[in-house]
Amino acid sequence: MVSGTGRVLVLGGTGEARRLAGALVADGVDVVSSLAGRVADPVLPEGSVRVGGFGGVVGLTAWLEAHPVTAVVDATHPFATTMTASAASAADLTGVPLLRLQRPGWAEQPGDDWRWVGSLEEAAEAVAGFAHVFVTTGRTGLGAFAGLSQEVLVRSVDPPDPPLPPRTTVVLERGPFSVDDELALLREHGVDVVVTKDSGGHLTEAKLTAARLLGIPVVVVRRPPLPAGLVVVATVDEARAWVLAQPG
Repeated sequence: MVSGTGRVLVLGGTGEARRLAGALVADGVDVVSSLAGRVADPVLPEGSVRVGGFGGVVGLTAWLEAHPVTAVVDATHPFATTMTASAASAADLTGVPLLRLQRPGWAEQPGDDWRWVGSLEEAAEAVAGFAHVFVTTGRTGLGAFAGLSQEVLVRSVDPPDPPLPPRTTVVLERGPFSVDDELALLREHGVDVVVTKDSGGHLTEAKLTAARLLGIPVVVVRRPPLPAGLVVVATVDEARAWVLAQPG
């Protein structure tokens, strides 16, 4: 059973990762949380924190060999495909138990007008006929929308890097946002379509409610598939129980 002297690596950056780290620290587990470093002023979890990438499979494997842990929990964003693939490969190479903590995706509600696509590039194609696009897919990957000629609204914690659409308005804010916040933003900018990834969770779903209330369509990018054979749980409680059950 992991407790006291057990050491666990949590690949984080999400609210679930922070809550898991806090719960495990309270259990007496030595937690090291790894953040990608893409946000200038991140909300830090309890326990030890390292910031920056590992350098792919080779780098993560080397880190695990140099810093032995009882288990790894990949609690990164549902679209952090490179990190999730690296974690799966490194766990196979080192024999370290790996768990994927991934919150469920969103489900359409009555009144929603969702258009599902498979990539950011397909999302850019899907909004070609709209006048005022609200892109909420994060500040990385905005290059997929650089060819849009209409008004584009982008909201992020830190300023996005170019290339951006030529008529882009950037709003620098950190969520979560209420439904009233989102309604006000959509109305202020005359948004007629929203683009989002199927990130899931309650912290960012207010925009979906606001779009539903205003009758605005939402282009939703599907989640990428997970590596085969990966053990997956949907809640922090399940992840905590799994970690504590690992031999330490």
